[in-house]
Amino acid sequence: MQVTPTQLPEVMVIEPRVFGDARGFFTESWNEKAFNEATGNTLPFVQDNHSRSARGVLRGLHFQLPPHAQAKLVRVVSGAVFDVAVDLRRSSPNFGRWVGVELSADNHKQLWIPPGFAHGFLVLSDTADFLYKTTDYYAPHAEGSLRWDDPDVAIDWPDTGVPPLLAEKDRQAPLLKNLLRSFD
Repeated sequence: MQVTPTQLPEVMVIEPRVFGDARGFFTESWNEKAFNEATGNTLPFVQDNHSRSARGVLRGLHFQLPPHAQAKLVRVVSGAVFDVAVDLRRSSPNFGRWVGVELSADNHKQLWIPPGFAHGFLVLSDTADFLYKTTDYYAPHAEGSLRWDDPDVAIDWPDTGVPPLLAEKDRQAPLLKNLLRSFD
């Protein structure tokens, strides 16, 4: 497994070893011991989620606040997405900064998103199956969203050839400057 910090050093790209031949490929998509050693993480995963979305679907930017803050390990098993994390920790020198990585079934990359970050993705392929592990259970009362097109965050979303398709709660999410609840 190769671990590469992004421009937001706590957010890391995880590249598992992939063994391929004429029959296909094999990869160990999850190994707790190797992951913890490579990332320094010790948070347990308690829930796995799977979503399928069509081209242009934009999910996010979502987060959960303490005491239910979630870290996520995300990957794509079919198709491709542009995956984004935004630092929401007010005491961080990177507060409000974002990082984006293309995750796909072909590149096998995973993204580690620690607590304190909003997360979202845009589907680049006709469809995408997106899997993610979380370190806390879904808690509706701790849920928050950040507006996907906040001009102060200025995420450079790729053009999918179709307008972004959003849930109403994502369309109505607050701007960073208007977030009432914080991680610090």
